[in-house]
Amino acid sequence: MKLLIVEDEKELLANIQSYLNRGDVVCEAASSFSEAQDRLLSFAYDIVLLDLMLPDGSGLNLLRMLKKINPETGVLIISAKNAIEDRVEGLELGADDYLTKPFHLSELNARLNAIYRRRKFQGHRQLTFDCLTVDTDTREVSVDGRGVELTVKEYELLLFFISNKNRVLTKQAIAEHLWGDDADLLDSFDFVYQHIKNLRKKLAVGSCGDQIKTIYGLGYKFNSR
Repeated sequence: MKLLIVEDEKELLANIQSYLNRGDVVCEAASSFSEAQDRLLSFAYDIVLLDLMLPDGSGLNLLRMLKKINPETGVLIISAKNAIEDRVEGLELGADDYLTKPFHLSELNARLNAIYRRRKFQGHRQLTFDCLTVDTDTREVSVDGRGVELTVKEYELLLFFISNKNRVLTKQAIAEHLWGDDADLLDSFDFVYQHIKNLRKKLAVGSCGDQIKTIYGLGYKFNSR
């Protein structure tokens, strides 16, 4: 999951990043309207965690902009403002959920996962493609009923392919999804090929063929019937 946290309270921002940044979630942050705007115009995110009250603008205006450029992105509003009109306006503009400060980080995490499932997998916790099964709650993967051990990055790569099934993904898009800003510091995307190679080897067992196809000159695609 690639997440952008838009929050100007530094302590809260650090706590959220520390809690969520476990390897299977790439957390990027913006502490102002202008910084968040730049990021949303430059990168794609699965979910935006959005504070409504920013020092240089309104989070609702960011929400309006986001829904014009990337309407498929999930949005969880977090705000100390508990007025019903703010909740209603945010939801009417396309936000998926609303969480009032203060909140427990475990509840935040549960709501983010629920939005991710709804947005990417129609709310299903268990995903099945031919002989491949993925449980998004337990993070267990099986092929032909046999468990397959994946690294954190391999698991996130598989989910990224599944959520974009039958679409071509470039090496750059994969790198940015798995490593966020750090992808810009790399000299090449050769490591993407190595992760895909390892994932293919682990999944192509038994009667399960290679579902990740190379589209030469473009990238890779997860084929699903």
